[in-house]
Amino acid sequence: MQTDEIVQWFRQAAPYIHAFRGRTFVIALGGEVVRDGRFVTLTHDINLLTSLGVRLVVVHGARPQIETRMGERGLDVRYHKGLRVTDAETLECVIQAVGQVRVEIESLLSMGLANSPMANADIRVSAGNFITAQPMGVRDGIDLMYTGEVRKVDTTAINYRLDDGEMVLLSTLGYSPTGEVFNLPLEDVATSAAIALKADKLLFLSEHDGVFSPEGEMLTELTALEAEQLLARCDKQPEDIRLYLPCAIRAVRQGVLRAHLVSHHVDGGLLMELFTRDGIGTMISRESLETLRQATIDDVGGLLALIEPLEDQGVLVKRGRELIEREIYRYSVLEHDGKIIGCVAIHPFPESRMAELACLVIDPDYRDADRGATLLRHVEQQARTLGMAQLFALTTRTSHWFVERGFVQGSVDELPIEKKQLYNYQRRSKVFIKTLRR
Repeated sequence: MQTDEIVQWFRQAAPYIHAFRGRTFVIALGGEVVRDGRFVTLTHDINLLTSLGVRLVVVHGARPQIETRMGERGLDVRYHKGLRVTDAETLECVIQAVGQVRVEIESLLSMGLANSPMANADIRVSAGNFITAQPMGVRDGIDLMYTGEVRKVDTTAINYRLDDGEMVLLSTLGYSPTGEVFNLPLEDVATSAAIALKADKLLFLSEHDGVFSPEGEMLTELTALEAEQLLARCDKQPEDIRLYLPCAIRAVRQGVLRAHLVSHHVDGGLLMELFTRDGIGTMISRESLETLRQATIDDVGGLLALIEPLEDQGVLVKRGRELIEREIYRYSVLEHDGKIIGCVAIHPFPESRMAELACLVIDPDYRDADRGATLLRHVEQQARTLGMAQLFALTTRTSHWFVERGFVQGSVDELPIEKKQLYNYQRRSKVFIKTLRR
C-alpha cells in the first residue's frame, strides 16, 4: 500500500475509531479458526481493537477438536438438526477439547514479540463460569442429553471485567445450578451474551463471505425484516449462514445495534468489515441504515462537504455557509449510518404555484441505487403538500436526468417572476419543468 493510501485509509477510519471507543463487541468464532492456524493473525486484529478502547467478548467453539477426540476414542458423532447429541462419553470429549482450545487462545493472546503486531501488547484475558445453562431435553423424540442452551448470562461479572480493561473469553460450556455441565451451541452463547450485554456489535466469523441473494449477488446490508424474508424464500444459503443469520436477526431485534457475518478466511477481514465504508461481509440492522429527514443546523458541515466540490466544478451555484444556515429549513438530507450522503432543497413560489428543486446532490460513492430519484420523489411530495402545481429545476449538466424523470424543457419566461429576476444569463442554465399529478 502506498503512503497516500495509508493516510487516506486512516482518515476514512477516524469516524469509526471515535465511534467504537468504549463500545462492547461480541465476536464468535468456530474451533476451525484455531485448528487451521488463523487465530494467530486474528490476535493482531483483536490487539488493535483493544488498543482502540473496544470492550471485547470473544466466544469460541471447538467442533473439529471435539470430533478429533471422539474419533480417537472410536465414538459415533451424532447430530439432530445441527445440534450435537451429547451423551456422557461425548461430554468428556467436549470438556477436553474446549479446554484445549481455550488454552491455545489464551497463549496466543499473551504473545508480545518484538517487531510484531503484538509488540507491547497487554491483553488480559478473563474466563469463567459466566453462563448458566439448562438442558435442551427431548427434541422430535431425540434426547439431546448433555446438549444445553443458555439460561442466564452473568452480565454483572462480565461488565466488571470489561470495565477493568480485560477481554472476556466465553466457551461453549455452561453450568447448571445443580452443578451439571452442558455442551452449548456457539451461536446460542454468542447471541445470548450480546443481547444480555446490550452489545453494540455481534460478529460471526463464518466459513463463507456473507449472505447472498437468490441470484447470487453478495448482500452487504440487510434489515432484520429483509433477512427474514430472504430466509423464507431462499434455502440455498450455506449451512453456517443458515445457522448464523437467524441469530443475527434475533440479536438486532432484541437490542444489539448491528450484527455482522464475516469470512474468517480473509486476513484482516474483521478490520475491513469494521473500519471501511462498505465492509466485506453482510451487516444486519434492525431498521434501514438510510433515513431521509429534514435537515438541521447541525447538518451544515455535512451539506458543505457534499456541495462544495460541485460548486468548485461549476455544477452548482455557490451558496456559502451563511446562506445554507439561513435556509436550512428548506433542505432535506439522506443519511446512511450517520453520514450525510445526499441532500436536496425546495424553494416554493406560492403566487405562481411553482416550486424549485435545488441543490440535489448524492455522494459519488453512493450513486448506485438511484438515490437521486428518492430525493426527487420526496421534493415532489413536499411541493404537492404545499399546493404547488409545478416543479422546476435549473441545470447546466444534468439535462437528460431530468428529462428521463418527466421534466420538459421550458424557457426562462416560464419561471416565477421572482426567480426570473435572479436568473444568471452568464451561467445560461437550462430550465426544466414538471407538472405534478395529484
